[in-house]
Amino acid sequence: MVTTAPPFASRRPTRRTGAGGWQSGGVSRTPQGQRASLDKQPHEVAAMFDGVAARYDLTNTVLSFGQDRFWRRATRAALGLRPGERVLDVGAGTGVSTEELAHSGAYAVGADLSLGMLHAGKRSRPHVPLLAGDALRLPFADASFDAVTISFALRNVSDTDAALRELARVTRPGGRLVVCEFSTPVNPAFRTVYLSYLMRSLPAVARAVSSNPDAYVYLAESIRAWPDQRALAARVGAAGWGRVGWRNLTGGVVALHRATRD
Repeated sequence: MVTTAPPFASRRPTRRTGAGGWQSGGVSRTPQGQRASLDKQPHEVAAMFDGVAARYDLTNTVLSFGQDRFWRRATRAALGLRPGERVLDVGAGTGVSTEELAHSGAYAVGADLSLGMLHAGKRSRPHVPLLAGDALRLPFADASFDAVTISFALRNVSDTDAALRELARVTRPGGRLVVCEFSTPVNPAFRTVYLSYLMRSLPAVARAVSSNPDAYVYLAESIRAWPDQRALAARVGAAGWGRVGWRNLTGGVVALHRATRD
């Protein structure tokens, strides 16, 4: 079952450039489907992702021009996972990112708010441990994991700072965090082209491949409203994480923020 937690779950109801390029420092309804509003109420976000679950992985690969695979591999590498470690993948969706983390030899478990996404994941990846969980109230005991990660999901949580604190709660002292999230392209000319793609071309492409294309209007809006690399690094540091750094991928379209639990 996707709602069963592993044995270590609690019973709570629910700019310096360094090595490797790291730097320090209500549902709207339309004829196409539904999308969350930017206040990101959990039931709205869950309903929206339920609506895109059927073709979610395919749509992501098409919209990212295949870069999603590279971003998953980079996230796994940044976590520095070792065999036998426990890693939590929050916002795991269908478990494609959780499956990538398990290639390290670590025990990887995924959690997501959308039951539709989890059920789609269990159909395509029955071997991947997936369970229902809210990023603001994770169903795990304190210090349960050696590492935690959240990919393209922190942007969808109603309280970013509380989610970062909750990730810190379930991570052991000295454990690692990697946030993989859309960010701000560093080249001004490329940034202009990218924003045009987000607001104009992306929804049009989504209409051809997605099971709920209107959700991708929210995707574009939420990316445009998201803080840049330096601003997100400051929020990570304020939430109980130390040694915060980031690395740009694909020219800053995506950034990895890496940190260590104090």
